[in-house]
Amino acid sequence: MTDTPEFSHSLKLTDIGAATKRLMLEADAAQRAALAARFGLIDLDVLNAALEVKRDAAGIGVTGQVHGRGSQPCVASGEPVPFLITESINLRLVFDVPGGGEIELATADLDVEPLIGDVVDVGEIAAQAFALGLDPYPRSAVKVPGLISEAEAMIARSPFAVLKKS
Repeated sequence: MTDTPEFSHSLKLTDIGAATKRLMLEADAAQRAALAARFGLIDLDVLNAALEVKRDAAGIGVTGQVHGRGSQPCVASGEPVPFLITESINLRLVFDVPGGGEIELATADLDVEPLIGDVVDVGEIAAQAFALGLDPYPRSAVKVPGLISEAEAMIARSPFAVLKKS
């Protein structure tokens, strides 16, 4: 494993000021292939992010969206399951987090994480947001022999299932 993330786009803290810095990031073929391997995807055709970065008294704010398109393997059959993801990013990086860890706020609020070092990797922030948008259990429409749906399992467990077989 490498020390540099696959979609790294680092900004030095000294380059982030009170004026909003707008960034358009797009993963090239090698970065997409490496991210696909990291996240267990069949392919990643598109990954881009539109971000705004700004420093204020509370820390560094990173907001925007990440978009991805590709396919991931079905958990049952391994068949490709296409995805089209748009994930919002609303992150505050702070120098001192109470308790020393990540703080999860209400959905309407932003996430707060500690800022470690003197660099913000907005590419890695975008990659992690993209990964959160992936379906953890993608299912294709392809029928897998011996595998039934949850609805079919509930019907089969019904005490009246025996009557239907008669």
